[in-house]
Amino acid sequence: MTADNDFRLHVRQWCRDNIPADWRRAQTGVSESEFVDFQRNWFATLHSAGFAVPHWPREWGGGMSVADQAVLYQELAAHDAPRLVLAFVGIHHAAATLLAAGTPEQRSRHLPAILDGEIWVQGFSEPEAGSDLASLRTTARRVGDDSKDWVVNGQKLWASGASHAQWCLLLARTDPDAPKRKGISYFLLDMASPGVQVRPIRNAVGDRHFCEIFLDDVVIPGANLIGAENAGWQVAQATLGAERGMTMLELAERLGCAGFRWLVQSAPSDDPVVADRLAQLEIEITGLRGMCRQLVHDVEAGSAGAADASIVKLFYSELLQRLTDFGAEIGGPAAHTVLSKPLSSGWESGSWVLDFIGSWEWTIPGGSSEIQRTIIGERGLGLPREPSMP
Repeated sequence: MTADNDFRLHVRQWCRDNIPADWRRAQTGVSESEFVDFQRNWFATLHSAGFAVPHWPREWGGGMSVADQAVLYQELAAHDAPRLVLAFVGIHHAAATLLAAGTPEQRSRHLPAILDGEIWVQGFSEPEAGSDLASLRTTARRVGDDSKDWVVNGQKLWASGASHAQWCLLLARTDPDAPKRKGISYFLLDMASPGVQVRPIRNAVGDRHFCEIFLDDVVIPGANLIGAENAGWQVAQATLGAERGMTMLELAERLGCAGFRWLVQSAPSDDPVVADRLAQLEIEITGLRGMCRQLVHDVEAGSAGAADASIVKLFYSELLQRLTDFGAEIGGPAAHTVLSKPLSSGWESGSWVLDFIGSWEWTIPGGSSEIQRTIIGERGLGLPREPSMP
């Protein structure tokens, strides 16, 4: 028996012993506090087994090989494990940012805290700065000539999970006279700071994970600046790179092991048109899984292309739409009567109409599909760049 098979059997048995029984029913229609408690407990369970942050460096509690990560995510999906919804930004976006640009003090403060359950939110998008993120208007100004602290004013939008977060990855304009990509700085914002107000937004399926964040004379200590002043745009690429690339390994395995399995189970078995569509989707999922593994290998080796993460993110998000759309189609009228889904599930829960509506979120965050195609064309294919905006 190979080492890979030994690890797979170990994870498989762990899943049988530790995945909460009947969690989907228990997490449907629950209160926000019950959802948060469940997520914290599930994260602690994964962390105690060494499965919460396998993609982190070994010195911070990770160090799992890409092959073993793929096995881990395959088995978690095959055994219908809950997703780490609340921890997602912390273990991926915040960790990638801290590891790429944080100071030793910032890493020592926050990486262990994330493992202890610290929840993070991403404060990037604004009402008039979504796909064109560099147009953001939130400002950060020095308190005084001799102060290292900053005073922040502005508004952030589409901040998933902000109502539960303790910390925020915040972009703010620190030089209003500089070209828009060169006058932005990157901060760590304590969400308990005076002047921070969070308002949840109810979306099309009734969820409230999207939020607005209002910042009114919020003081951020100078020690919470990530990277150099006015170099926040460059630091943000580490965050966006994690969102477009490294997170995809888990999501691709879930789409293949869980989402596609439920699609096959709900499809009529004697319809050749349906069989043809299923075969096409299976081919695409197989390709996605292979691309994700290759991307993680290349990132670890330092050989990833400038547009590789964008290719994976674009392909996943649009494949997710196609798969959930087909699920809603073959589900028929009955699929339209399902009005709720488990809060701790992913974007492929099997509640097909809700999943399809939710899948449109994935073509927007981390850079819309149009942005990804621009990155692929310019950075990947070397096509002429679009004219720069003032």
